[in-house]
Amino acid sequence: MSNPDSFIDEVTEEVRRDKLFAMFRKYGWIGALAVVAIVGGTAYNEWSKAQTAARAQSFGDALEAALAQPTPAERATALTALASDGGQVAPKALLAAAQSDKPKALADLQALAADASQPRLYRDLASLRAVMLAGADQPLAERRVVLQDLAVPGRAFRTLANEQLAYLLVEEGKTDAAITAFGDLMQDQDAPSSLRTRAAQMITALGGTPPEAKAAAAG
Repeated sequence: MSNPDSFIDEVTEEVRRDKLFAMFRKYGWIGALAVVAIVGGTAYNEWSKAQTAARAQSFGDALEAALAQPTPAERATALTALASDGGQVAPKALLAAAQSDKPKALADLQALAADASQPRLYRDLASLRAVMLAGADQPLAERRVVLQDLAVPGRAFRTLANEQLAYLLVEEGKTDAAITAFGDLMQDQDAPSSLRTRAAQMITALGGTPPEAKAAAAG
């Protein structure tokens, strides 16, 4: 290639670069804005999911606390007064179960647990409450199957189901296994403080030493 041709190619390349840079200076903000929008949208979506999960967990905990009241009247009052968050309300079946005698309450809870039209949160809570209410009247193996399903990671009442599974070990006389299960619950970051306290009390009652006490003694 002759020198004039080479010179022309270099000038042409420079012109192309100049045009490209000019285009970037003129329209580059559009690309930057698109990147910001994508990143911001992703961050908001993740934040929104976290907020929804937190509200569901909080509402589930409040429902469980309301149903744990000692008398039917107190349970009904607590459920009725339960604040609705984002459209979440206690199903009528839970209200009915809270006010019913044991056989009727079990029937209501089992019906709710089997109702596929209800959100999983309510069905899981109904299943958990039905197992707890039935107690020894329901075969231990059947209770374990229900609780193991509720104890799968990601389910709203996983830690409470694991607590009930630990109680089944106590019921079976498997003391060492129960102590281990309660110890695992004490170290579960998702377990509420009240559950951890109950777990520590159970370990002590079973003749074991809670993990925190072991760590303090070792230190």
